[in-house]
Amino acid sequence: MSHVVVVGAGLGGLAAACTAAARGHKVTLLDKNHWLGGKAAQLFLDAPDGSGKFRFDMGPTILTVPRVLRRIYAEAGRDQAKELPLIRLDPQWRCFFEDGSRIDLMADVDVMAKAMEEFAPGKGLGEGYRKFQRLAKHLHGVSEKFFFWKSVEGIGDTLNMRANLNPNTLKDVLSLRMGQTVAKVIRGNVPDERLAQMLDHYCQYVGSNPYLAPAVLASIGDMQASEGVWYPVGGTRAVAEGLAKLAGELGADLRPSSDVTGFDIENGKVVAVKLATGERIACDAVISNMDAIRTYKELVGGAAGETYEKKGFEPACSGVVLYMGLKKRYPHLAHHCFVFSRDAEEEFDAIYKKGEPAPDPTVYLAATAETDPTSAPPGGEALYALVHTPHLRPHHDWNQIFPGYRQKILDKLKRTAGLDDIEENIVVEQRLTPVDIHNRYRVLEGAIYGLASHGSFLGAFKPGNRSRQVKGLYLAGGAAHPGPGMPMVMMSGWIAADSLDQDLGGRGMSPEAELAGRRESELIGA
Repeated sequence: MSHVVVVGAGLGGLAAACTAAARGHKVTLLDKNHWLGGKAAQLFLDAPDGSGKFRFDMGPTILTVPRVLRRIYAEAGRDQAKELPLIRLDPQWRCFFEDGSRIDLMADVDVMAKAMEEFAPGKGLGEGYRKFQRLAKHLHGVSEKFFFWKSVEGIGDTLNMRANLNPNTLKDVLSLRMGQTVAKVIRGNVPDERLAQMLDHYCQYVGSNPYLAPAVLASIGDMQASEGVWYPVGGTRAVAEGLAKLAGELGADLRPSSDVTGFDIENGKVVAVKLATGERIACDAVISNMDAIRTYKELVGGAAGETYEKKGFEPACSGVVLYMGLKKRYPHLAHHCFVFSRDAEEEFDAIYKKGEPAPDPTVYLAATAETDPTSAPPGGEALYALVHTPHLRPHHDWNQIFPGYRQKILDKLKRTAGLDDIEENIVVEQRLTPVDIHNRYRVLEGAIYGLASHGSFLGAFKPGNRSRQVKGLYLAGGAAHPGPGMPMVMMSGWIAADSLDQDLGGRGMSPEAELAGRRESELIGA
């Protein structure tokens, strides 16, 4: 039995631990924090009147592509739907625009197309949206074939070079629209600036600028339309708790409050993990769920650390989160809402090019109490408000920036989302800033989503899950392939564990797990 140490118990690390343990490996899971789940933590704030508690998911709040979870549970012969129930949300988002208009993003493509026609009549936007979704569906299929479920670091990893002369392969590669950006693809089909903003924000799952992100990320549009948006019963924290429970039941040794300070590497292979306590854990392989660049720089060091530092990977954006316990609910809010900026280009230029907080930011809201009344005292709301900001810059002092920016966020909600009296209804509040994110989660420069997916040709590529620099080292998390967002992070953990299992001569994936991870469209055709 091979001994695998997983460093970092975020969703990627938990997914890796479950998969490796299900394949028969001995697993030790370490995390510096006193909880397991990384960013998928929860915050509880007491209502001052003693009426109960407000419960907030601190990090991710939107779950898509649930088949990733299904595959991880199926690896262990378990039924995810029974052990981790999910509620499908439709509308998926409610959108508020600066001009006072609103529209709901619906899962059904034809329903959404009709809504777009009514929102902006006479522009042919419905057919444009259908065309966008047909392209997104195709790109989703190409992604499934070339990018998902395997370790990828560069274009050479995605293609079988012997098959490159196959006309179908060449057609797929050309269809990736390398050289085009997400924003260009969206506006080529849905030119209304408000609706384009709505579709732009698929890119915010990966913390990237749609004007810089490669067109292949438009595939997220089909992932969301075809596979849905889901709320785990009890909040997204339930995913972390469910995976931790599964890993423990599979025999993994779960060790929070265990700070890893480095690896022992002999003859180019990792042979042990070193802890701050002085403990040394010998192992056959390591899966690091810590930020990939920081893993190489701080835990591996030497030439490998320098190599990845020189590659010029750009951190994704960071953010400010307000956790606001309200004494009233706002019936006009959906579970997920976007309160859009006045100007998409102005916003993205500020965050990603100038490196400064946007003058008029888009605010994402999660208002969970209608879906899950246990998240707030009776009649109240646990309102989560996220604004994307630049990753940390040397001149940013968030202690000074925060008070004014908080007010800018609240003013935006009052002006654009109809929350006129929000300030007088906040009874308890807490915040998270880029500095907090950097220190709490050991991510690069406070980047929520790992590495930015920028570059119209190769922007989708991240450090691979199977290290090219250190034998026996595997990478998971938002800064590793296939990137950030709940499903992709969990997929990264699965890929890391699957790659390790292949390399160590393990048992491989079961037929049940293979089936559980397939798209519904594939199953219908099977």
